[in-house]
Amino acid sequence: MRVSGKSIIVTGAGSGIGRGIAERLAEEGASLIVNDIDAQLGEQVAAAIRAAGGQAAFVAADVTQGAQMQALIAATLQLNSKLDAMINNAGWTHRNRPMLEVSEADFDKVYAVNMKSIYWSAIHAVPAMKKTGGGSFINIASTAGVRPRPGLTWYNGSKAAVIVTSKSMAAELGPDNIRVNCINPVFNPNTGLSAEFAGGPLDEARRGKFLSTIPLGRFSTALDVANAALYLASDEAAFISGVCIEVDGARCV
Repeated sequence: MRVSGKSIIVTGAGSGIGRGIAERLAEEGASLIVNDIDAQLGEQVAAAIRAAGGQAAFVAADVTQGAQMQALIAATLQLNSKLDAMINNAGWTHRNRPMLEVSEADFDKVYAVNMKSIYWSAIHAVPAMKKTGGGSFINIASTAGVRPRPGLTWYNGSKAAVIVTSKSMAAELGPDNIRVNCINPVFNPNTGLSAEFAGGPLDEARRGKFLSTIPLGRFSTALDVANAALYLASDEAAFISGVCIEVDGARCV
């Protein structure tokens, strides 16, 4: 059991990649705090983990709000007495369209969910980790942050910010034995945001356009990302900090 006894929060865990991460870590012995803004979905995930023999509790929170992030961390400490890993998975995108057509409201939401949530997690989780001698942050970024494509300019920028911020956090928090890493998944057609990334319904033409850029010949899955998160959360990665793992099938363009 590679993360046995570790107290881990996964944000945005009510579906998609977040659910996959939560379930995989629970299989390996973690005590999961399943977070989502959607209580029904989050409760379902926590219940499924418990039904499979794992440990999980659901805590609702909007991670763009400081007070709610603070409450999420407090609930975790009340339930598990510690916080070993904070996995910032919650994410958002604007629809694939020319950059000048993205509204200010859409821009603000992208940065609030993708970046401000990491700010709030640091503000409230770092003190908790320091009290117990260290911990780990895993921030879910994207290949969009290193190999951007037209149509997702503001989303691309937010994920690039996640990557650089993660590296800077790692440098600053290392003396406190807090590791910070990120993961760059490639396009996954089975997430709730896939049509927004693609700019419309995922017909064969749109799927083929994305797939043609992945040399390994398939899309990423939640399990692919979850396995990378499992490694980074485990003691096997005790000397790994400030890195960004590409889970992208060698995406080349």
